[in-house]
Amino acid sequence: MTDTNTSSATPSGDAKYVVDDLIAQDIDAYLDQHQHKTMLRFITCGSVDDGKSTLIGRLLYDSKMIFEDQLAALEDDSKKVGTQGQDIDFALLVDGLAAEREQGITIDVAYRFFGTEKRKFIVADTPGHEQYTRNMVTGASTADLAVILIDARKGVLTQTRRHSFLAHLIGIRNIVLAVNKMDLVDYDQSTYEHIVADYRTFASEIGIEHFVPMPISGFKGDNITSLSENTPWYDGPTLVQHLETVEVLSSVNQEKPFRMAVQWVNRPNLDFRGFSGLIATGSVKPGDKVRVLPSGKTSTVSKVVTMDGDLDEAVAGQSVTICFDDEIDCSRGDVIAAADAPPEVSDQFESTLVWMNDEALQVGRGYWLKLGSQMVSVTVQQPKYKIDVNTLDQLAAKTLELNEIGVAEISTDKSIVFEAYADNRSLGGFILIDKMTNATVAAGMLHFSLRRAQNVHWQAIDIGRKQHADLKNQTPAVLWFTGLSGSGKSTIANLVEKKLHRMNRHTFLLDGDNVRHGLNKDLGFTEADRIENIRRVGEVSKLMTDAGLIVVTAFISPFRAEREMVRAMLPEGEFYEVFIDTPLAVAEERDVKGLYKKARSGELKNFTGIDSPYEAPEEPEIRIDTTTMSPEDAATLIVDTLMGDVQ
Repeated sequence: MTDTNTSSATPSGDAKYVVDDLIAQDIDAYLDQHQHKTMLRFITCGSVDDGKSTLIGRLLYDSKMIFEDQLAALEDDSKKVGTQGQDIDFALLVDGLAAEREQGITIDVAYRFFGTEKRKFIVADTPGHEQYTRNMVTGASTADLAVILIDARKGVLTQTRRHSFLAHLIGIRNIVLAVNKMDLVDYDQSTYEHIVADYRTFASEIGIEHFVPMPISGFKGDNITSLSENTPWYDGPTLVQHLETVEVLSSVNQEKPFRMAVQWVNRPNLDFRGFSGLIATGSVKPGDKVRVLPSGKTSTVSKVVTMDGDLDEAVAGQSVTICFDDEIDCSRGDVIAAADAPPEVSDQFESTLVWMNDEALQVGRGYWLKLGSQMVSVTVQQPKYKIDVNTLDQLAAKTLELNEIGVAEISTDKSIVFEAYADNRSLGGFILIDKMTNATVAAGMLHFSLRRAQNVHWQAIDIGRKQHADLKNQTPAVLWFTGLSGSGKSTIANLVEKKLHRMNRHTFLLDGDNVRHGLNKDLGFTEADRIENIRRVGEVSKLMTDAGLIVVTAFISPFRAEREMVRAMLPEGEFYEVFIDTPLAVAEERDVKGLYKKARSGELKNFTGIDSPYEAPEEPEIRIDTTTMSPEDAATLIVDTLMGDVQ
């Protein structure tokens, strides 16, 4: 294609023809050379219309990795719309995002693959709109480098700061400041230097110690693959030169202690047992002493297996199967590490969260935390603060909304293997998943384990729940009554306890109103307080079942997630969800306490069924229809079900 409007030469001189000759003469040598190229993952980010897609189009075009028929088609298209030569809209090469914009649907991250004779690349084109910050975080999470674009006409903007902060937060230490569209400011050196100075001031404030600035034009090709005559005052590298030579994350990771999360236990026959996964950091070879966490058991590597045979050594970035010279317990989710330098194990942490869901963080609610191949239940405390990425101020926060970033303490239901995100992305980076919808709601980075997690240990005791239950001659259980206010929960629960008492069963009734007079008197009726109310009652119920009791509870408990949280606290089969199914109109007609009247008049806020939702159980163990069944009959059915199942 004719190069009439750019000062750029061919990407690497005659390198393309050298590669072509190698392909023609020795295809095996070419394939071997290509296979052993290093891979760099990078993102392009910045404000809207800073030229990200155009730059990627230029990189794809100049890399000469596009099929000739694609180029011919683009050339034909350009002629149809009256353009010539290099005036092709290079964004046509990455038009996936453009199509999304035209259709008005969610703009996602677009990944593109290309290569030069020295290196292979995966580039993530991340959207510039503030409302798609979560997509930028997704693209940055696996990147070695970030290209921060700035429109030379506009300078450093709010979104420039936002994306720079996020890139640094995610752990990207290789930053390229690409001052783009220099052709539109006549390649003015003072304009460029002023922008670089402004950015340097901001970068130092957020901890970016080093970045590589360069003046470019993605559209014209200046300083992309070769130095431009239009910027004789610039003596730094071209963008491609820098991308080809910068150190990649996998190289850095190879120098760290060995870590591999077990993704699969491989046992095709009785004579072979191996543990498969991707090596996150370090290296491993036969004879190495390793430690399996969280159990802490040690062993020696007998061999390192791949599809191509056994290896003398494997390094970070390789997927392998490791065999031990003895049989020790190891399963999916465990981490195999260097025996003399293991990672930490804990269940309480300080973390940074990037909230990625339209529904705000619910403090105290149980979410799934996925860290590598580890999956545990987690609760998030009220954030210590959220960060204004425009001013870097730390602001008070009770929750986190979409795209907000905050620091909060989290607690998992069992210990996990981890390292600080700054030291190891694989063992420090996690996502939170909504238990009900399975939607990813947040990305997070672990800072450190809390000191109290190390100082508080479980005390072994000789008399446990079995001994307590045997003494009472019963199986512990929780009958969890849920339903609207006025549905009849307390009435039926009281009758159930009376029946069980007459049967010489050891019981205790926890009623919602009664508990709020003492244990939970500090809680209101906001969604966060309701969640904490149920969490506390769940913990008390668990302690009571440990004492061998049958616990009867009567709480509205409007959210499925919290009811499932309590279920997860107990052994399987000991939690009975009893849905007192009463239509809202019937419950409101009863209105024994006058609460519906107050709610309708606006005197009582956050009242379930009126201005706060109730999530009915989907598959309760027992469902009571109070429109067709009397309280006495309901109590009899519940007791018969319980005694038939567990007593």
